[in-house]
Amino acid sequence: MDWNANVMQRVPEFATRTVMLDAFDLTLLDLLQQDDGRTADSLAADVHLSPSAIARRVRRLRTNGWIARTIALLSPRLTSRRLRAIVLVQLSEHTDRAGKQALLDRILSIRQIQFCYEITGNFDLILMFDCADMQEFTKMAEAVLVPEPIVQRYETSFVRCEHKFAPYVPLGEAA
Repeated sequence: MDWNANVMQRVPEFATRTVMLDAFDLTLLDLLQQDDGRTADSLAADVHLSPSAIARRVRRLRTNGWIARTIALLSPRLTSRRLRAIVLVQLSEHTDRAGKQALLDRILSIRQIQFCYEITGNFDLILMFDCADMQEFTKMAEAVLVPEPIVQRYETSFVRCEHKFAPYVPLGEAA
């Protein structure tokens, strides 16, 4: 891996100054996205830094907000029997900001909605519901979408089989 200054990237920080993430940081972020449980000793085998330098960098990446949180991804052995639904939501043409924000706040508060993206095209939002069964899905969809006057319509597709789930953003050299 080429570790010279040409691979350094400027990444804006939320404050007024700019923080530099170098190739070591980007490689660490790539590796941690794949397995956050790796130790500094294990990471040192792939990143040519000492385990103590790696530990300091990982701490800094967390402190500075580059790693938002660490989660465990469950095996399909535990999740395959759950009902997952992808819901496309179309908002009315005359949606005001306050109404849209109220809907988004409600969506954010529902643990059964795993993600929400604002999208382009005929629909405005895409939601992923994860529920124990159809009864729970119906209850959640009706609680979130039906009472909202800004929701013009929504369409639901149910997940039959998961072939790939890999939430990973390549940052390093191969990106």
